[in-house]
Amino acid sequence: MSRAADPARHRRAAATHRAAARTAVARVALLALLPLLALGAACGSRLPESDFASRRPATGTADRAPLRVGIIASATSPVGGEAFTGPRDGALAYFASLNASGGLDGRPVEVLTCDDGGSGVGNNTCFRELVQDREVFALVATTALDYAAAPRVSEAGVPDIGGQPIGPAYDTYPHLYSIYGSSAPRTGASPGWDGVMYGGTEVYRYFKEREGARTAAVVAYNQSASAAYARLITEGLRAEGYRVIGEQVDFALPNFRAVAADLRAQGADLVFDALDSHGNARLCEAMDAVGATVTAKVTNVQNWNSAVPRDYRSAPRCRNALWVTGSSRNFDETSHPAVREFREAMDTHMGDVSLRSQWQLEGWAAAMWFTDAARSCPADDLTRECVERFMNRDEPYTAGGLLLPARFRHLPEPPRTSRACLSVARWSDTGTGGAGGGWVSQGEMTENCATVPQLGYRP
Repeated sequence: MSRAADPARHRRAAATHRAAARTAVARVALLALLPLLALGAACGSRLPESDFASRRPATGTADRAPLRVGIIASATSPVGGEAFTGPRDGALAYFASLNASGGLDGRPVEVLTCDDGGSGVGNNTCFRELVQDREVFALVATTALDYAAAPRVSEAGVPDIGGQPIGPAYDTYPHLYSIYGSSAPRTGASPGWDGVMYGGTEVYRYFKEREGARTAAVVAYNQSASAAYARLITEGLRAEGYRVIGEQVDFALPNFRAVAADLRAQGADLVFDALDSHGNARLCEAMDAVGATVTAKVTNVQNWNSAVPRDYRSAPRCRNALWVTGSSRNFDETSHPAVREFREAMDTHMGDVSLRSQWQLEGWAAAMWFTDAARSCPADDLTRECVERFMNRDEPYTAGGLLLPARFRHLPEPPRTSRACLSVARWSDTGTGGAGGGWVSQGEMTENCATVPQLGYRP
């Protein structure tokens, strides 16, 4: 190769390195938002109910015109192609199944999707395309890395139903309804209660009471978002009386083998982490290499998927110690009829999507929530106001048993304690007998319950 070509080669290598670094930083930065995934009033509108109803009469042949809903997903975000598409795919499967069986009381649902690219600019573009230009009736299963358009969605009075609370928007604005429910005032002024969010310690209580765990390790990068998330985990563990081992690895040159050796030496029962998916896999490989065994390597709902054999292929011992917790029924629990219906619809309508995940199930549940809300309205009076009355009712919603009971309250003060339940599953290479392994539910989620303290933090 000539000397003249060398600078070009180095520039390409440097550009590749910078791109990889940006992706890694984005994945770790997402960890700062993940605590919102563990949690559990009208305003002015650019699109008044009367205007909307006048454009969509509910009688005669016009009543059979498609009802438009929109789905915003950060499908091409810096975090990766599979990270944010699960809820979208699950919702698409639900609406395809609904339309195949006659639609919403005979009216087809037209689903419009928009990829915001994981940016605030893109998110606002999706708002313009779906809400202003295409005039969707509602948004469903929103999964946005940067939900910059949330204030505009709320101002427009568009119900956003069953979204993933990756950021604080769903605990800030009216008309936005997270898949997990909310007790925050949601006046639009600030997240939670005067900028403070609250979450329970039910995950840590579960492993203490059910598995006898007493020592927990928290592994993080020496990076601000990772470290902040690790501090939240540590606070919750200490509130439940754990001895906590803090482990930090260099973000650029992580020595996971040294961390794994220390976990073995200190006798950790549990391992929690504030790492990206690649870091998780490398930590597991290191744990297997040094013989570090734990009761549970605990991950979160975003990693609750069927990619475990691929992602942890080099760490069989650690792979079979993976546990996950959440607020929805295990997507591998096919003995439950609602889960079977979801899985069959995914196979029928989304067969080209090989990955199966918990976020897909929650997207399915979000679409079901919207549909049940719409069906609660009189046939001649399907309005946003009517749909939101269903969303704001006192009775909790479970999506046919797929969700832990969720509802929306506007509590003026944050609760000091809360009765919280937990869906728990453990990975097994043998699964429930099927090839390739699977997630095995640990008890009935509606019975894995405890009254736990609510700890405050600023998002």
